Amino acid sequence: MSTETGASYAAAGVDIEAGDRAVELMKEWVKKTRRPEVLGGLGGFAGLFDASALKNYERPLLASATDGVGTKVDIARQMGVYDTIGHDLVAMVMDDIVVCGAEPLFMTDYICVGKVHPERVAAIVKGIAEGCVLAGCALVGGETAEHPGLLGADDFDVAGAGTGVVEADALLGPDRIREGDAVIAMASSGLHSNGYSLVRHVLLERAGMALDAHVEELGRTLGEELLEPTKIYSLDCLALMRTGEVHAFSHITGGGLAANLARVIPDGLHAVVDRSTWTPDPIFTLVGRTGGVERLELEKTLNMGVGMMAVVPQESVEVALSTLADRGVESWVAGEIVARGEHATGAELIGDYGA
Repeated sequence: MSTETGASYAAAGVDIEAGDRAVELMKEWVKKTRRPEVLGGLGGFAGLFDASALKNYERPLLASATDGVGTKVDIARQMGVYDTIGHDLVAMVMDDIVVCGAEPLFMTDYICVGKVHPERVAAIVKGIAEGCVLAGCALVGGETAEHPGLLGADDFDVAGAGTGVVEADALLGPDRIREGDAVIAMASSGLHSNGYSLVRHVLLERAGMALDAHVEELGRTLGEELLEPTKIYSLDCLALMRTGEVHAFSHITGGGLAANLARVIPDGLHAVVDRSTWTPDPIFTLVGRTGGVERLELEKTLNMGVGMMAVVPQESVEVALSTLADRGVESWVAGEIVARGEHATGAELIGDYGA
């Protein structure tokens, strides 16, 4: 005769009480992101945003994006640091949205864990909330899912979706770009959230470097460098649009600088970016040297020190650089838009770094 007790959700590995505690712990952080248009509080089936605020627009266009942070989450797991990865998530979503000139409005998140550790989940949400404040958007809701048996007890992943709004006649993109425009680069805060499969393979797996090891050329431990949060440029980009004319932005993520800049270049024009105008941070050199990674491969995978680019008319360069400097964003003129014929459309890097 079987002595087994009846099956239950808890016996299957899902702790509902732990999930409820995680929600309670995160409420104070979500509240910090609140905008006037947000209705209700955390815990509803859907987040509510008062769209009557859009009545002030002549023709409002909603912009949406969704993303995650890739294998950078494994660095956070190994280090036991959970309150920075949320910055990365917001940056990956909202900096995509602002590229078209849209103001970030609100965001939702999805956190998947092998086992709910309430304090860890709350720390992740804390980072997301802090990122939303930096992007100027509200965190209106989310989901924490516990997947025992599919993920280890300490494993997790994060994803998010966001919405922004832009006036139709203010929409940025290829149609605005003209020959002679300047390409302004905005410095990244490091690797950001792309290329970590290559970075982990080179530094951790092949070279056997330890995350807690101090690396002289980095000036800190390897783990601290790899967990440096992704820079959130949303409000900086909106400030550029208010103070001067902007034709396009390009968020430098997977695929690297040339490939992402090419996405906003119209037929018949070409972006030429001069590497000699900046020197990538030491982490990029470390990955290349340690793994014997060729420069073109690095440039296809990593941002090489540039997280966002703006294409502006020459007469707006001075005010753009001044605006960014006032906001504490390192920036410089890195290239220009030239005519190359309709079969040469795209972007290319020339010269040597820091020459």
